[in-house]
Amino acid sequence: MKSFRHGQILKLIRSRGIFTQEELARALKELSVDATQVTLSRDMRELGIVKTPEGYRQLGREVSSETSALQFATLASEFLRDIRHAQNQVVLKTAPGHASSVAVALDDEEWPEVVGTLAGDDTILLICPDSKTAGAVRNRLMKILTESGRK
Repeated sequence: MKSFRHGQILKLIRSRGIFTQEELARALKELSVDATQVTLSRDMRELGIVKTPEGYRQLGREVSSETSALQFATLASEFLRDIRHAQNQVVLKTAPGHASSVAVALDDEEWPEVVGTLAGDDTILLICPDSKTAGAVRNRLMKILTESGRK
C-alpha cells in the first residue's frame, strides 16, 4: 500500500498544482487512497517532495553538489527572511509555507557542521555541535545571501 500511495502522490504532484497537504489528501481520497497528515508528511519527506511557488515538486535524487548548492542559494534568496544564532543553534525564518523546501535543499548540501535540521511552516532550526560552529554557519548563510544579491 505504501508504494502505491507514493506512486499516486508523485502522479498527482506531477499532473497538477497541489499547494497544501489537505489538497493532496483530498486528491488521494478521490483515488480511494486514505492518508493522514502524519502519513503524508512522512511520505513527502521520503519522496523528497518540497513546496515551491508552483506547488509541491520532487527534488531530484541524483543532484550534483554544484546543482544542490545552486538550488539552496536560489531558495534561500527567494524565501529566507531572517537568520539568528542562539547557542549551538541557528534559527532561519522563511516566508510562510517555505521552511520545508529550504530545509530539504540545505540537507541535500550535507554541510558537515550541521548536525540536523527541523522545519516547521516558516521556521527552520539548524543544530550544530557548538556555539562557535553555529556562528560560522550563520556567517556562511549570510555570505550565500549576500552573493545572491540579497542583504
